Amino acid sequence: MRTSPAVADSPAAPAPTPPPRPRSEARAAFQDSTSVGLGFVPLGVAFGVLVTHSGVGWWWAGLSSALIYGGSFEFLLIGMVAASAPLVSIAVSAFLVNLRHVFYALSFPLHRVQGRLGKAYSTFALCDEAYALTAGQQARSWPSRRILWLQLFMHLYWAGGATAGALLGSLVPDSVTGLDFALTALFTVLALDAVRDRRGDLPTPLLALLSALAARLLFPGQLLPVAFALFTAGLLARHLTTRRKPSHA
Repeated sequence: MRTSPAVADSPAAPAPTPPPRPRSEARAAFQDSTSVGLGFVPLGVAFGVLVTHSGVGWWWAGLSSALIYGGSFEFLLIGMVAASAPLVSIAVSAFLVNLRHVFYALSFPLHRVQGRLGKAYSTFALCDEAYALTAGQQARSWPSRRILWLQLFMHLYWAGGATAGALLGSLVPDSVTGLDFALTALFTVLALDAVRDRRGDLPTPLLALLSALAARLLFPGQLLPVAFALFTAGLLARHLTTRRKPSHA
């Protein structure tokens, strides 16, 4: 009797590995915004405390942070409201304080934000920190949802901190100081990240340092606006010089 050779069982083919799930844009934006939130929340709390200590209704902090959303101007606005300043003075102050946002719009990636409603909110929620995070090298590939989520999280940090500070303002004594330094520390961290991201661009931080030193020596009473003016003039001069320089093959 002839027997058929045993057929060896072929090893089972490995199951195909599922493709990695794309990371949620909201989660990625939240991770990007946590460093800013560490500065926004205590700064918003300080603003809310200032609102209650200025004799203005606590609800003003949440309403202002939600509808105005201009940190430095909101601090200025509280004093002007408490002093019953005329509307013309308030309007002029708002224009001068927020004039820098016009220059942000020149390089902010609004063209990547989809939809009219998204573009409208992105324009409204454009702040210094959002511009700093979206102007880096890594952010050039961020899609519309990530940019919008990033700005929304920043808005919530500020509004939530301001509302919490206003509700707890009566528990914070007037002797507490230093909360307003959170904004300075936040800008310092963002500046260091920008310098680290562009390590080869040594002239830019050097130009900023020289502008600050010149303003300190020449106009110590107007250090900040003079330093900004000198730094802007230096950047424009460098841009014009490098653009006119002929490129070599």
